[in-house]
Amino acid sequence: MTGTERRAQLLDVSRRLFAEKGFDGTSIEEIASRAEVSKPVVYEHFGGKEGIYAVVVDREITALTGALTGALEGGGHPKVLVERTALALLSYIEASEDGFRILVRDSPVAQATGTFSSLIGDVATKVEHLLADQFRSQGLDPRTAPIYAQMLVGMVALTGQWWLDARRPRKAEVAAHLVNLAWNGLSGLERRPQLTRNTEPVA
Repeated sequence: MTGTERRAQLLDVSRRLFAEKGFDGTSIEEIASRAEVSKPVVYEHFGGKEGIYAVVVDREITALTGALTGALEGGGHPKVLVERTALALLSYIEASEDGFRILVRDSPVAQATGTFSSLIGDVATKVEHLLADQFRSQGLDPRTAPIYAQMLVGMVALTGQWWLDARRPRKAEVAAHLVNLAWNGLSGLERRPQLTRNTEPVA
């Protein structure tokens, strides 16, 4: 096995363990045992548990950031952007369950690697600008856009955490209900909300 292949293997093993047991519950000994290598091999590649955790988290943050940013930058009606963003998060959870479990856990080294909450804050900042434009066009105070951006993104993020374990209903239905509340409000909820056509990416 080449050095690159060994590094990739250690990252895969560590990712599964961090998802199962968290940062504190995972040891270098267990990583080495599952990878069938000696402890010095793990230290040689990553310098310790903090180092390998930082790489794992950075990879997941990059993947999720790319998905959410792509959804927001796709253009279109604001309602469609909300639908795409909700679907992007749910699709990431579906494809990377271990990664999402790692991101939503607190860790002693999270500040050095980025956290799920800081990522969500970045997304809220982007949503804030979209909302401000909408507020101006509707005669609403654009200065309140940051408040609504936090509400909207927080709602999507927390629903994603719930869906991580629930997994029902299917993601398109969950996204439709999210947008139903975000777009229509409690007083205008639709009985059977549907996503805008062609919002959901082709599998």
